[in-house]
Amino acid sequence: MRALIAFVTALLVAAPAAARPAPDSFADLTAKLLPSVVNISTFQTLKAPPKGSLPDIPPDSPLSELFKNFLGPRGNQPRHATSLGSGFIIDPSGYIVTNNHVIENGEQITITFSDDTTMPAKLVGRDVKTDLALLKVTPKKPLPAVKFGDSDKARIGDWVIAIGDPFGIGSTVTAGIVSARNRNINAGPYDDFIQTDAPINRGNSGGPLFDMDGNVVGINSQIFSPSGGSVGIGFAIPSNLARDVVQQLRQFGSARRGWIGVSIQPVTDELAQAFGLSSRQGALVSNVSKDGPGAKAGLMNGDLVVGFDGKPVPDDRTLPRIVAGTPIGKTVNIDVLRKGRKVSSRITVEKLADDGPADKAVKAPPAPKPQSKLAQLGLSLGLLDDAARGHYKIGGNVQGVLVSSVDPGTPAGDKNMRAGDVIVQVQGAAVKTPDDVAKAVDAAAKSGKPVALFLVSRGGNVVYVGLRLN
Repeated sequence: MRALIAFVTALLVAAPAAARPAPDSFADLTAKLLPSVVNISTFQTLKAPPKGSLPDIPPDSPLSELFKNFLGPRGNQPRHATSLGSGFIIDPSGYIVTNNHVIENGEQITITFSDDTTMPAKLVGRDVKTDLALLKVTPKKPLPAVKFGDSDKARIGDWVIAIGDPFGIGSTVTAGIVSARNRNINAGPYDDFIQTDAPINRGNSGGPLFDMDGNVVGINSQIFSPSGGSVGIGFAIPSNLARDVVQQLRQFGSARRGWIGVSIQPVTDELAQAFGLSSRQGALVSNVSKDGPGAKAGLMNGDLVVGFDGKPVPDDRTLPRIVAGTPIGKTVNIDVLRKGRKVSSRITVEKLADDGPADKAVKAPPAPKPQSKLAQLGLSLGLLDDAARGHYKIGGNVQGVLVSSVDPGTPAGDKNMRAGDVIVQVQGAAVKTPDDVAKAVDAAAKSGKPVALFLVSRGGNVVYVGLRLN
């Protein structure tokens, strides 16, 4: 009997969670959730165009009405703009979550609740990289709030409902399923969107995506639409990513992310061949910041990160999200493959510094003339002299060989190499002249290597590029 009970118990534990059937109605759930979803409007004053920048159109001209439609009756006067979006209450005391792009540049933020009452809101904090913002109102009584759920448990095919204020017409409920997970749409460095076919339109941004328990599993943020309306492809920021960012916005007013001082890139087929890797899994280290956590942990260019803090790293998109969410000051294990051998180190996560201001524009000297050419790869090379540094704005700390031009339809052109790139290494050896590059490429070809491995500096970033020799 004990054996039978143990067998049945094992089956129950191993069995996947049963999928829920389609509900007869979403009405009861909607009635409970609607009061927690709000409309957000912002007010912004646009600067008047410079005097004389607009044409002087006589009032009786046929063009007068046209310019009035586009510029208003006083085209040279300051104008006002408003934007509309959605949000949801996460705390009865008045904290509201929305998208950053909903409130960006807004001078006044107004919240409209489901009962049509309005309140002014102040910005607590915002995060551009995840497109999240936290607002605060001061209510006279506790507000109806919702909770974040576990977005990792949202499976493809699960039912979800979206609530928001599309086109500013008022609270609207739509239903659909989770269409896909882990979508990267190049919206930011931490893309991990939930895709849904629940209709989402303009004005839904910042609104919640609910599971069938009424928990927020996503924040509706983006749509794919050639027409501007819903075509059944919407994207939501997963709640597990949003929860940590919102907590930091509430505590610090900004997001505080982990940093380990390495630059990484994906493993292409060419790089896998060049490094002798059996698969493309992992994040390839292309540069290690001097005196950063990675350097202190002994990481090296060419290391392939396959694990961090006990979590697998299947690709280069996963590592930044894991590191960003790791508590600052925590010391963890980092697992890398180095020349085919697994190496584990201890690394202490530091705080990611905010982005600095952009460099001021300077007048560029004439472009340097090409001095040599590697026809096989499509590269024209030159010395990295003062003229080249000035023209391409290359810092004095960068050493190597200048790429003067790249021929399209060649191995270098296919890998998006461009004029102004600096070749730092070829086959792991530093190069200083175009002749150094040519000799290293010839040696690689003579030894039968199918790919020449370049380490290239561009705009302060360093990446590996594998160029096929055959």
